This record gives sequence, C-alpha cells and structure tokens, in this order.
Amino acid sequence: MMQNENVAPAPAPVEEIQKHWYELHLKVAQLEAARSALEQENKTLRSLLERVVEHRQKSHNELVLILTALVSKLPLNDVGVIVSKLVEHSANVSHTLAGFVKGTVEIVSAQPAILKNLDQTKRDLLNALKPVVEELIRLETPFETEMLQSLLAEPEKFFSPRMIRANRGFIKGQVPQERIVREFGEEALVFFKDMTTDPKVNPNPKREEIALAFRSDFESLMDQQPALPSHKRGGLVALHQRVQRSRAATDQARAQRGAFQKLSFIIELLHYYENQNTEAPDIIFAQRLPALVEQLAVTGAEDPLDEKLIAQAEGLLAFIVNPDHRLMVINNLGKGGGAGKTLKYVMRLRVDKASDPHHTIAEFLRHLVPPQKAPAPAALASVFRLLDPAVQRQIVKAIRVYDRLRKSDAEALGKAVGTELGLKGIEEELKAREAVSPEQDRQMAWARIKENISQRSDPATIASAIRERLNAKYDADEIRQSWITLTEADPMTLIRIFCLLPYLASGKTDPIARPVLETYATRLTHEKYAATYHKVVNSLKNMFHAKADSPTLVNFMALVRWVSPEAADKLCADVGMPVPVH
Repeated sequence: MMQNENVAPAPAPVEEIQKHWYELHLKVAQLEAARSALEQENKTLRSLLERVVEHRQKSHNELVLILTALVSKLPLNDVGVIVSKLVEHSANVSHTLAGFVKGTVEIVSAQPAILKNLDQTKRDLLNALKPVVEELIRLETPFETEMLQSLLAEPEKFFSPRMIRANRGFIKGQVPQERIVREFGEEALVFFKDMTTDPKVNPNPKREEIALAFRSDFESLMDQQPALPSHKRGGLVALHQRVQRSRAATDQARAQRGAFQKLSFIIELLHYYENQNTEAPDIIFAQRLPALVEQLAVTGAEDPLDEKLIAQAEGLLAFIVNPDHRLMVINNLGKGGGAGKTLKYVMRLRVDKASDPHHTIAEFLRHLVPPQKAPAPAALASVFRLLDPAVQRQIVKAIRVYDRLRKSDAEALGKAVGTELGLKGIEEELKAREAVSPEQDRQMAWARIKENISQRSDPATIASAIRERLNAKYDADEIRQSWITLTEADPMTLIRIFCLLPYLASGKTDPIARPVLETYATRLTHEKYAATYHKVVNSLKNMFHAKADSPTLVNFMALVRWVSPEAADKLCADVGMPVPVH
C-alpha cells in the first residue's frame, strides 16, 4: 500500500533569510512609494476633473442665459416655451456632469429674466384675482358665492362645465336648472321658462345643461303659490332681483359686467401661462382677450371713450409679458368698427413705444375723418385728449396736410383742433419743416424707416412705409436710398419686405412696384452687393431645405422672376432649386 503524506518543507536557513532581507525590504519600499505616487496622481486627476466639470457647468449656464436673452428679443409667439426648454436642458446637463464626480449639483444656475418675469406675472395675476372676486360678491351678482370663492383656490374651475353654465347664464340673464332644483326644489320650476329644450332642435337635452329664465309674470305667480315656504320664497325673490339688476342699463349692472370681464381676462391669461405647451397664443391673444378688453372699455358703439375704463384695460394688458402679444390684443380690437376701432388706435398710440406712430396716425385719421367732410373739431379733440400731448401735436400736424380734405379745409380743421386742445407753436414748427431741404427731408424719412427695421417692426408696416415714401418722392435717389436701407436689415426681413412691397392694402398691385423690384433684383445680383446676396442666398437655402414649398420662398422667387428672369435663374442655381427651361 502507498500512503500520501504531507511533508512540511524544511525551514529556510537563517543565513539565507538574512541574505535576501535587504532586497525584500527595498522592494516593499519601492511598492509603497509607487502606491503613494499613484494616490497623489489620482487626487490630481480628480481635482482636474472637478475643475473641468465645474467650469463646464458655469460656461453652459452662461451660454443658456445668453441664448435666452437673444431668443427673448425675437418676435416669436412661443418664446416662453423655448426658454423653458433651454433651462430644462441646462438643468439636465448640470445633473449629468455633477453625477460624474460628486453625484449632486452644487452650482445654482441663475434663472433667466423672462422666466422670472413669467413667475412674477403668475403671482400678480393670482393676487389680482382676489379683489375682483370680492367685487363680484359685493355687487350682488347672480353667481353663487361659494362658486366664486372656490376660484381663489382653484382658478381652473372657471373652465368646469358648472362654471361655464353659470357664466353663460349671467350673460343671458338665465340660471341653470340644477341650481334651482338644488336650492328651491322641483316645485320652484313653475316660476321659470325652459330656454334649452326645443322640440325640433334639442328635444332631449341633458338635465344638467338646461337653462331657465324667470317668467315675465313672476310676481303674480308668486302670489298664486302660498304653500311655498317663506325661506324659499325670499330666496327666489332675491335671485329674481339680482338677475333683473344684472340685465338693467344701470351703473351697478355695468360694474358687474366690468368685474366679470376682468375676472375672465385674468383667469384666461393665467390659464395660458400655466399651459403654454398646449395652448395656441393666436386664440388667446387674437380672439378671446381682445373681445374682453373691448367689452370692458367700450360702453356703446357710438358712445365716447372713458379715460377710466381705458386705464383699467391698460392695467389688464400690463399682465401680458410679451410685448408682441400685448400688441396682438390691441390690433384685434374694433373688428366691428365704431368706438371699438377708435379704442384700437387710441391704445396703439398710448403704448410707450409705438412701432410706427406716423402710419398709425394716418390710419387713425382715415377712421375719424371721412373723405370730403370735416367733422366737428370739438368731437375730434375729445378723442385726442386721451393721448399724450406730444402725440396730439403729431396728429394736429397730420390733420393740416390730410389728403382727403381740401387743403383749406384741412388747415382750418387742424387749427381748430389745436385750439381746442390748447396746443401752441405748431405754426412755427410747420414753417420750420417747410424750410428743410429735400436732402434733409429724405434723410429724416429714411431714418424713421431704419428705426422701424432696427426695432423689428412688422414687415408689412415697414413695406407700407417704404411704399408711401416712394409714391410721394419717386426718383432714382429715393429708390437707391430705399435699397441701401433694406440692405441694413437682416436677410429674412429683406425677403419678407420684398414679398410685401407690391401689394396695397386694397389687394391691388402698386403701379410703381415692378420698376422698384426690378431695380432691387438687379442690385441684389450685382457684385457690389455680394455680401447681401450671399446672406439672402443662405436664408433661401435654409427655407428650401426645411420646406421646399414655403410660401415666402415661392412668393419671393415668383416676384424676382416677374421683374428679372435672369436674376431668378441665378438665384435658383445658387440656392439649389431647379432652374426652369425657357
């Protein structure tokens, strides 16, 4: 038999251990030194990484702030959404970078000014909501008190079906059937007339959608129902009186309607700012809010405007953060003419920085002064008193050269209106203007147009101003100056103005449009304006690659081909568009 035995190795001799001890000690010391060097190198690398990440976070936050400042100046409708996305992206980048090293974000990024303004506006709207609700309760409107008070905690309830029915009932002088049954019982329905059920149109409406109106013989019916409990009788009488007062042509009724319009404006605007990703700005600022502002500030189609009501409307407009949206509301006032259209021009001219006051004043006079018929100076002066004295002086000067009246009538009307307004020194200013040389007049006119371009005014407004100037002074120098002015604009503005220049407000084509555009097309393709040409071509390329059938691109190329087929072929070739075969 074989047995496996574990034999322990013989211990090393002391002499051998002593012989290799120094070498072993040296190797251990070398390893410890290498470990220390690696630890120090790791610390250095970590420190460098932290510094790089911190610098990246700061630089990225600064870049986002710069981008938000630039984007905020663009005439966009969804600036708030873009800025929110930029800030969200900045936060995500900061969290990711911090996770590489520390796992937490220690750098607090500054909030862009536009978001600060938006947050502050939301708080201001919520603060403005409470006094309006209290005013509606104090004025004893037909609304339920509890329903109005619930809006303070949850403004979104304003869009609930129950509140919508109550709002509709307040406007029409009706009350929901569900409220009558809940407060007074089924027996109270005999005092009302069903305004919803129609045998042909709506024979079976939903119970909660039925609206009722008090019967005209409510008092006599009340006497015929002696069994009705006294507390219900008193509540019905009080509700009837509230409804009748809200429908009457009294100061209290107007105050109720004004408070309701302010409530609607505040909640509509607050709802938009809370839901900018889903709400279309055109609907809120071009349809809903203009109607509320006009109803608040205009008491009647032929009634004079009230300074106090205009001030209330301007106070509501101040809650709109974007100046373009504010101007959109004003421009959509007065669709039906009358006092509403007068309000539109008054509010345009009361804006701190009107985009084109001369154009607005001209349109204002066309609205107020009919052709060949001078209105009463006192009536005009009563409207112009709503404006700043500096604007009044501009208007009086415009009246004196108004082309729809005979020269003598226009001068007499201007003098009379100036006297009514108490303006002095206009005669001297007009004489000084007449002494201005043609060259100075040209420089002043095109300086105003340059200012409109620099302020990013609407391209249609700029095109109209250029068209009016060229029609007034049509010569080679004016056309040359108009082209030089256009070259100072950004390429997209130049393209849009080019597209809008031929068309008058009536839809007809301006007779001077073709020679002017032909000159523009020739100059654009000339080597002297190569820098402008390259900018325009780059913009056209971007439009063509993004959307080949873009209306602006198609219209621009069609107009260029209309006046100069050679220039159009050159543009098509450089942009990358197919060149038509002649």
